[in-house]
Amino acid sequence: MTGVAGSVTGNRYDRNYDRLHLDAARPLAIVADGMGAGEGSAAAGRIAVQTFARESGDPAPAALRAAVAQVHAEVRAVARTLPELTGCTLTALGGASGDAVRIVQLGDSRAYRLRDGLLELLTVDHTVAWLGLVHGWYPASDPRAHADGYRLTRYAGHPRSPDPDVLDVALRPGDRLLLCTDGVSGQLDYDSMARLLAIPEPVGALLSATLAAGGHDNATAIVLTVT
Repeated sequence: MTGVAGSVTGNRYDRNYDRLHLDAARPLAIVADGMGAGEGSAAAGRIAVQTFARESGDPAPAALRAAVAQVHAEVRAVARTLPELTGCTLTALGGASGDAVRIVQLGDSRAYRLRDGLLELLTVDHTVAWLGLVHGWYPASDPRAHADGYRLTRYAGHPRSPDPDVLDVALRPGDRLLLCTDGVSGQLDYDSMARLLAIPEPVGALLSATLAAGGHDNATAIVLTVT
């Protein structure tokens, strides 16, 4: 695989609370999105990415869950020193096994796969809004869906240390994987994401499109191409 990563602050915040990591030496890519706009948000994203990168050398599912458990512990440790919300999402490509890669999911950042023109969402959002939409509590246009999108059921630093989803995703030559924060998925519609992900240099195009859509959030994307 080859990978490209990028991030933009957008127009809503005066700093970027997203974090990313892309390792050329091993199959490792991480995006994190801090909760809120303060030092707790910034610290959580920074610590989560650093800790998962350090602890995720073994791609076995149990080892990846243990790495996330360490993320929870270290984010909560710094939370005890800050008088504000401290937590973040974590979506990562945490290793490879045969012709598949392992995706680790905690929160509402996302992983997508583009194959033969079809863009598929691989991960589930850990939010009350996702539960509401799946179970028919309200339509996507309902104001309650928007509000419940901010109510995460799992995140890094959660007091109950919820396990992440760990998914094996088979890959073929030509596939593209997108790891992104909700500043991308929340501002761009499906057709735009599929079209931009297919072009030769998708990361810059995706991030530019989020700014053109208003830049209402920090936006971060990592695109991995299977050669």
